[in-house]
Amino acid sequence: QVQLVESGGGLVQAGGSLRLSCTTSGLSFSSYGMAWFRQALGKEREFVGSINWSGGSTAYADSVKGRFTLSRDNAKNTLYLQMNNLKPEDTAVYYCTGRFGGGIIRTGGSYWGQGTQVTVSS
Repeated sequence: QVQLVESGGGLVQAGGSLRLSCTTSGLSFSSYGMAWFRQALGKEREFVGSINWSGGSTAYADSVKGRFTLSRDNAKNTLYLQMNNLKPEDTAVYYCTGRFGGGIIRTGGSYWGQGTQVTVSS
């Protein structure tokens, strides 16, 4: 079965950094565009960033541009999110998602992981 597993979340002070990973199995990873979304308590899930099948194209929400970087390692079937200069408003559960076809994702994919909690303290 398709499985996406996020990891790397935790508690960090404002200004700190975290790197999230999304390991996948059961899908042809290089045929999937991938993305990160997040959901803060009491809010709707929102787009963070996306990356195409090769890693050659990326897209980011305005709120994270210049601070977050998506990358992928197709040999390891893994998606990454490097988060720098974290802010309290980045506190959320972070989810990875994928969609067959390889293109940028903006509205959510076909498969989702269980999420990993990121908490940024002031």
